[in-house]
Amino acid sequence: MISFSNVSFYYKNNLTDKGNLNNINLEIKDGELIVLTGESGCGKTTFTRLLNGLAPNYYHGTVSGKLMMDGENIIGKSVSELGRKVGSVFQNPRSQFFNVDTDSELAFAAENIAMDPKEILKRLDEVTNMLDLKELRGRSIFELSGGEKQRIACGSVAVMHPKVVVLDEPSSNLDSASIDKLKNVIETWKNLGKTVIIAEHRLYYLKDLADRLIVIKDGTIAKEYSKETLANIDDQLKDMGLRPLCEPKIKTISAECNSRDQINIEELDYSYDRKTSALLLKETVLPMNQVTAIVGQNGTGKSTFLKCLCGIYKAKKDKILLSGRVWDRKLRNKACYLVFQDVNHQLFTESVLDELIIGMSKDISENEKRTEASNILERFGLLDVADNHPMALSGGQKQRVAIASSIASGRDILLMDEPTSGMDELNMMRLSKELGRLKEMGKTVYVVTHDYEFINECCDSVIRLE
Repeated sequence: MISFSNVSFYYKNNLTDKGNLNNINLEIKDGELIVLTGESGCGKTTFTRLLNGLAPNYYHGTVSGKLMMDGENIIGKSVSELGRKVGSVFQNPRSQFFNVDTDSELAFAAENIAMDPKEILKRLDEVTNMLDLKELRGRSIFELSGGEKQRIACGSVAVMHPKVVVLDEPSSNLDSASIDKLKNVIETWKNLGKTVIIAEHRLYYLKDLADRLIVIKDGTIAKEYSKETLANIDDQLKDMGLRPLCEPKIKTISAECNSRDQINIEELDYSYDRKTSALLLKETVLPMNQVTAIVGQNGTGKSTFLKCLCGIYKAKKDKILLSGRVWDRKLRNKACYLVFQDVNHQLFTESVLDELIIGMSKDISENEKRTEASNILERFGLLDVADNHPMALSGGQKQRVAIASSIASGRDILLMDEPTSGMDELNMMRLSKELGRLKEMGKTVYVVTHDYEFINECCDSVIRLE
């Protein structure tokens, strides 16, 4: 189905080799399910962009070699031509939505190619049954959780009946239940004979589905594992800084807060429509001076909780105490720093280094700011991209820049929403070590996460929202 022959791609104006591909040779059979993995910035996403035409049509650069799909060379083909053959599900499904309701989104691509309305309706019903989307039909896109958005993105792809399906980090923001549903969708495609290519850090849920696992390093294919060899390679993957294939479980945690300081939430009532409560907490205690994980299924209000806690959202009723004293929104906003789930909303400057400096205290000299920012970037493995534009980085690198910026701010309470989405094992361990350092400094960290490996590495306690 797909053949790479000496294919290379170099991004225009890229100051480093991060994300480029160098001399890729690979053949993918019709109906195969291929998993691509590797450290952040290794070129996985670029691989998928060549298949759907986003590179070089949207992400400009120089491409060479021959890339055959279904018997024809697709280099030079437009995105619209390839869209009839290749379905794409992005890491952040919001970036591929064009409508405000789910039914219109599912039908959008088919309408774009002037498909007969009766055929569109037929395919919508077919996809609804095939991917179990009934409860998501007729809904507002803005009301959906991350996992629900991912399923709608998969449905909008399936309506087109593509021969090839490409997914980029599809599980990065999903809870275990949503990952199981995503796995069912992928398994359905595999059973239908689709050729499926998945770029992914989180590997365990694909272990039984993958025909091959391909490790990319510095833009080249470093390792290739067949289905038969996947059972015993966890140690090799760990040595390469990659996630294991075994399914992680949360270890039993029993930790007491060492400080008398704590946050007492006597009441926190928030609703999006000012009527129905989306989040309702009473008599809740949050430990301080440690790292606390906040877990729960997609859509239970975890992100809303962080935004209410730091004062971005204004709750209907809000009584929060810090060490016995009322802690109002204005004070919370000054004390807290929130790293969003979608960090694209909080990257503002022209360079990675400036991104850290912009939030630092005004009492520090410019030289001290640059030195401290460089030290933090080095700890996160980002010093080599210090002069790059933040929006030119990979998803995992952007995530690390936003987290590094939160640390550079010097705030006492850091809130992080899915900080390890798009992170390989190596960078997840870097973040774990950094949070341990913050805890030793007396800082407080609250982390919304579905990443059990991360919880096991650095979290002192777990709060579950249902």
